[in-house]
Amino acid sequence: MKLTELYSVLEEKFPKALSCEWDNDGLMCASSLDNEVKKVLCVLDVTDAALKYAAENGFDTIISHHPMIFHHIGAVTPENHISARAVLAIKNDINVFSYHTRADAVCGGVNDILAKALGLVNIAPFGDSDGDIGRVGELPEETDIHELAKKVKETLGSQVVNYSVANDEVKKVALLGGAGKSFVSIAKDIGADVFVSGEIGYSLLTEAPEMGISLIEAGHFFTEEKICGYFGEILDSLGIENEYYNSNVIKSI
Repeated sequence: MKLTELYSVLEEKFPKALSCEWDNDGLMCASSLDNEVKKVLCVLDVTDAALKYAAENGFDTIISHHPMIFHHIGAVTPENHISARAVLAIKNDINVFSYHTRADAVCGGVNDILAKALGLVNIAPFGDSDGDIGRVGELPEETDIHELAKKVKETLGSQVVNYSVANDEVKKVALLGGAGKSFVSIAKDIGADVFVSGEIGYSLLTEAPEMGISLIEAGHFFTEEKICGYFGEILDSLGIENEYYNSNVIKSI
């Protein structure tokens, strides 16, 4: 399959219209739009280690969730660690696609995967002025918040889960993979008993009991990395060889 053909398929699966205005996702780099795509590496982050693994193992394309190039780059040189990744990719004829907030928002994407993994039913989208990125649903029955926090940790394989308690029993769950602190008040406004996200922060976790909504912080990587399996399913349907690479470099003790 040509790079342009894969690009068309991915743009249909993850429409640009779903991207937040502040986001930068889609095709990150390519040495030629006529490149053949034969072997794809699926990652959450395009790290130096992921790029080197791709180069050493014959991968011609990387598909990531987090954009390889997110902020403005004044020049593409090896001196800047972000632009150096683009240089490394192009030198090794590696194409890079990144699907970020549009993969959060799309039906079947990051947050639907997360909601289903946690066993929610009656799942519906919710969000802010940027769009309906998050998901809200219900547990099959009221659940002890401490047990839910344990389930989140076990289901996602999180290294550490932080949580604060406003309600001992919870049923209505709002969630957003990744960085979700700006959605806490929205989750409360739609009547959620608990909000689950990757990053929430100390201040909001401290304020949760007074706010009236329990919070579970399960780690940015762990709340989003299952999207790589979804990328793999798309590639499988196209007959393209693919592999998952764990790009997490953050350690906990």
